[in-house]
Amino acid sequence: MKVIKCLFPLLLLTVFLCIPGFGEAKDANMRAYYDEKMTVEEEVIKAVIINIPYDDLDEERPDIPVEADVRFQHLQIQLISGNHIGEVFTVRNTVEYVNPYNLIFEVGEEILLYQTETPDGAIEGLRIFERPREGSIYFIVGLFFVALIAIGGLKGFKSAITLLFTGSLIFLVMIPALLKGINPILISVIVCALSSAFTLVVVSGRNRKTVTAILGTVGGVLAAALIALFVGNWARLTGLGNEEAQLLAFVPQFRNLDYKGLLFAGIIIGALGAVMDVAMSIASSMSEIELIHPKISNKELFKSGMNVGRDIMGSMSNTLILAYVGSSIQVLLLFYSFNVSSYAIINMDHMASEIIRAMAGSIGLVFAIPITAAIYTYNRKNHS
Repeated sequence: MKVIKCLFPLLLLTVFLCIPGFGEAKDANMRAYYDEKMTVEEEVIKAVIINIPYDDLDEERPDIPVEADVRFQHLQIQLISGNHIGEVFTVRNTVEYVNPYNLIFEVGEEILLYQTETPDGAIEGLRIFERPREGSIYFIVGLFFVALIAIGGLKGFKSAITLLFTGSLIFLVMIPALLKGINPILISVIVCALSSAFTLVVVSGRNRKTVTAILGTVGGVLAAALIALFVGNWARLTGLGNEEAQLLAFVPQFRNLDYKGLLFAGIIIGALGAVMDVAMSIASSMSEIELIHPKISNKELFKSGMNVGRDIMGSMSNTLILAYVGSSIQVLLLFYSFNVSSYAIINMDHMASEIIRAMAGSIGLVFAIPITAAIYTYNRKNHS
């Protein structure tokens, strides 16, 4: 109950942050202008290709170099979603052979398009967007939850519930709060605290082991946040080292976002899972040791918790670092293909951000070990 009481003010603060109007951008005129422009936003709709009256993809053109070779498909489509279901149109699909990513379609395939409408509701324009992939996405997500529940039973079901809760926190609380201009580090720490508390209480129940794991998780996440904040400021990171952040900065209503804070918030959220895993493993191990050897001294119990943590530390650090490396593998290959030196690579804003992200998360994971072991030992001493 103590941990719930401690986290209750955080929950109230999180709800308060999401009250409409709190933390809105200061430039109301710019927001109103941008909202007005967004009224003509393109809508993504789905269509099926019923005919291809023109297609020159298979023509032989040996006299045209690849970089100048442009082909076309004229696609006759029938809309199957949106406000104009059943209507038939023809759109042009441009295929540039110099571009490694091209969309090539066949009759019977479904296609996603951007649609714009006139003020009276008629279709003003259609342009090709992508292939529909939601079916495969829904399948693999459903397969994950089925496997989780089928193999994990009740605990698997609880894990699914906690995962949905964490996702809801991120998309319904954290993202809206960030868009309102709330401090990214503050909101990410609050979300981490609420997520870890809910997850561990649901999975392991309300007991001393769970309370220890929650506090150890929060301690490890805070350590990662402080390290990232200190080193990030020292390295003068901007938070604008990747294309996504730069594109976001061009959106008028988001120009004043704290992009450096968003970078640190991503570090905190990215470290949460691994830190929670380590904290729960140590608390659970110490609980089992105490159950089997109730007369074990506090010193020996703390030492045992540290030994368990050291065994976990190597594999979990590798897991965290490899996850970050895996997400940057294309960038690394691009740099090396152009013979960019290692010295130049580590000094780039984007790569420095990724390195600090991986290191700060791993340091938070390492710090969670003594924090969790010390908290469990201290609680045991107070309960004895």
